Amino acid sequence: MKKLLIVCFLAAFAISALAQGAPPQGAANAPYTVEYYYKTQWGHQQEFLDLFLKNHYPLLQKIETTGRIVRLKVETPANHMTEDARWDYRVTITYKNSTVATTADPDEEGFIRQLYPDRETYKREEQRRFEILLAHWDLPVTDITPAQK
Repeated sequence: MKKLLIVCFLAAFAISALAQGAPPQGAANAPYTVEYYYKTQWGHQQEFLDLFLKNHYPLLQKIETTGRIVRLKVETPANHMTEDARWDYRVTITYKNSTVATTADPDEEGFIRQLYPDRETYKREEQRRFEILLAHWDLPVTDITPAQK
């Protein structure tokens, strides 16, 4: 009997622990939003932004014209944070749906060739952009704003 009570307690605890996560992003064909955070080496924020706007942002804009991306936003915080919480740039992308967000774009390589015919310069500058990057993380987010009454 004691073992049965322990098993029941553990099962109840496991179920409540699993229920603590964020809500899912919704239906399979609903928009899917991801925030991409970039933290650069101190003093290299502008260099990173210049390279991002030159080599990656136009690619994202090109993908946006295909409908895979439905919204694209680039932000920087107005004030400084503590070093452990600091991020320099946030790129928020709303994709058409979760499948588009989590699968490779078959057209991306062609877009890169089209946008950047000087492949060596493109590769070198992208390498530099990642050399000055201290941290990068992706955060899928769910809008849970209640509907207007």
